[in-house]
Amino acid sequence: MTTTVTPSTTDAAAPPLSSLTRRRGRWIDGWNAEDPAFWRTEGRAIARRNLGWSIFAEFLGFIIWQLWSIVVVMLPAAGFDLTSSQSFWLISLPSLVGATLRFPYTFMVAIFGGRNWTIVSAGLLLIPAVLLGVVVSNPDTPFGVLLLVAALGGVGGGNFASSMANITYFFPQKEKGWALGLNAAGGNLGTSVAQFAVPIVVTLGAGATLNISLAGWMWIPLILVAMFGAWRYMDNLSSAKADFAGSAAALREPHLWIMAMLYIGTFGSFIGFASVFPKLIADQFPEFATIQVGQAAVTLAFLGALVGSLARPYGGRLADRFGGARVTVCAFAVMALGALTLVWTLPLHSFPVFLGVFLVLFAATGMGNGSTYRMIPSIFAARSVASGDQPGSVEATRMLRKSAAALGLISAIGAYGGFLVPQVLNASQLATGGYTAAFVGFVGAYVALLLLTLFVYVIPRASLAKQRI
Repeated sequence: MTTTVTPSTTDAAAPPLSSLTRRRGRWIDGWNAEDPAFWRTEGRAIARRNLGWSIFAEFLGFIIWQLWSIVVVMLPAAGFDLTSSQSFWLISLPSLVGATLRFPYTFMVAIFGGRNWTIVSAGLLLIPAVLLGVVVSNPDTPFGVLLLVAALGGVGGGNFASSMANITYFFPQKEKGWALGLNAAGGNLGTSVAQFAVPIVVTLGAGATLNISLAGWMWIPLILVAMFGAWRYMDNLSSAKADFAGSAAALREPHLWIMAMLYIGTFGSFIGFASVFPKLIADQFPEFATIQVGQAAVTLAFLGALVGSLARPYGGRLADRFGGARVTVCAFAVMALGALTLVWTLPLHSFPVFLGVFLVLFAATGMGNGSTYRMIPSIFAARSVASGDQPGSVEATRMLRKSAAALGLISAIGAYGGFLVPQVLNASQLATGGYTAAFVGFVGAYVALLLLTLFVYVIPRASLAKQRI
């Protein structure tokens, strides 16, 4: 049985919407978020409901993806004997796998439907959660097995690409920045929650020992809730079509690769620093690495991911108002200054200064995450205008699909920063015995990305219809 809703007359400038049809399996036909009347009467409520469950599922994905960032620093207390380099590999490998999985995940919404794929992708999180609970219970577990289970945690990183590609279909152009920012921030918060909650749970009632296997088992009930919520309340949009030719064309777009570099700088820095922050604190300031709450050792590292996550939607909102390129330039400026301040202050061995500077750095990466991601649909929309595409035309629709594919592809490439940042820090430690050299390199990278953003996107260009990006 289907239900058809015919909206009132729409704005003459908006593409007309003939009807909205619902089919079995929670499929929706005729979705057009750009129609003002439809968006006011029904579209906004449907989009927000899907956004809410998408945020929850992605939140759990980030938890599983970044779970090893906090588990690693607790393994020595649980009887594991790991070198610093091995710890860096356990931290960084999930990011490498997650970034790679984002490429196929980008297309899964178009192939299976947003609701359907959210159920499947949430269900896949059960595998690394269960296996982590098993392997960390035995200190004699070979390092190779630990590495394999850590790699499987990368499935949580793949969720971001499909979730963001799905949500971009639900919202009109003028609200994409805020919606995508909320969706991403909800996911990013998973890192902070994992780093805060795991040390508490694994020490409750354990006395002097750690029940570290709970780091995996504790998330299973929430994963099951996410699967049920997606099945019961989310929708599939038939307008979310796979456009492999368009994606191939997007890969040939210079702007896609430029934005991927910018996203490595913003999101790659966020997820990279978030994953290594517990280890950095433990290495640099073992006396301040934890605070005691009863028998629970609560790492202060969760503050970094928390600040960065909360800042992300505001980066998107400021981009909606002032343009993503301008906000991104400011974000890179603060990031460069923050990394430079770390170079100056590391010799002071001051934990409050180290923590404060890093929180500013995290806030800047979060703002930059939101603003760079908002730039992507703006760039493709400007490209469409520059090409003379008419609203609602086949060409405009193809550009919209290309934009959705670009969101996933850029998120995949950018996520490799989560692997690069820990490995740069690892190389710096192995070569020099410290992290100063790595932060000097980060300063140079942020300045270069700032200039790239300024010259390509802040200065009006005919290829982008001279629009503000």
